Amino acid sequence: MIANSPQDEPSVDNKAFWEQVYRTRLPEKTGWYKPRLDTPLDWIAELGIDKHQPVLDVGGGASTLVDDLVDEGFESITVLDIAEEALAASRKRLGRQAELVMWLPVDITKYVLPENRFALWHDRALFHFLIDTARRDAYCRNLKRALKPGGYALIGVFSPEAPAKCSGLPVQRYDAESLGQAIGDGFTMLRSEQEMHVTPGGVEQMYQYCLFQRSETV
Repeated sequence: MIANSPQDEPSVDNKAFWEQVYRTRLPEKTGWYKPRLDTPLDWIAELGIDKHQPVLDVGGGASTLVDDLVDEGFESITVLDIAEEALAASRKRLGRQAELVMWLPVDITKYVLPENRFALWHDRALFHFLIDTARRDAYCRNLKRALKPGGYALIGVFSPEAPAKCSGLPVQRYDAESLGQAIGDGFTMLRSEQEMHVTPGGVEQMYQYCLFQRSETV
C-alpha cells in the first residue's frame, strides 16, 4: 500500500531548502542521520559486487555510506545530491579520501545520467520526498537509464507506519509491494525488510528497504 501524503502543501524550492538545512544544521543532527547504514552495507556485502564496478549513492549528501564504501575498497563511487552544502560536509569528513569519489551536485529528477553506467544504485531517504508523479517518473527514467542490465537498486523509504513528514516536508510512504509498483517494469525484487530508525531527537521512523535487480534484457 501507499500511504498518501497531502498534496496541498506549500511548494518548496528543493535546492534552496536543502542548502539551508545543511548550512544551519550539523549532519549528525539531521533526522535521517545514522553513523553506519547497517542494512544497506550488509546487503551490498552479500551481493559481492566487483569493487571495480561503478556505484551511485543517490541523495547521499552527508551520509556516511561513502566512507564505508571507500574503506571497503570500492574504486568508482559517485555521490549525487542536490545540496552542495551536504556534499561539502562529506568531502570535509573524508579529507584526502574525498579525491577517490566523484561528487555530483545535481537534481536527480532533472539531470540525465549516463546510460548503463552503474552496477549499484543506492538511495536511502530521497525517493519518498518525490510526492508528485512527474518527479517520480523522472527519477525512474534515470534509474532505468543509468543502471546496468543485471545491476542492483537498493532503495530505502518511509514505510506506512512512519511519520507523514520528514524535515517539515510531506513524504510518500511505501510498503514493499507499492514501492515495487512505483519503480515499475524491468526490475525483480530480490528482498525487502523493515528497519526502525530513531532520529537524534528520539523520533521513531520505520524504513522500508527493498533490493531490486534490473532485467538482463532491455
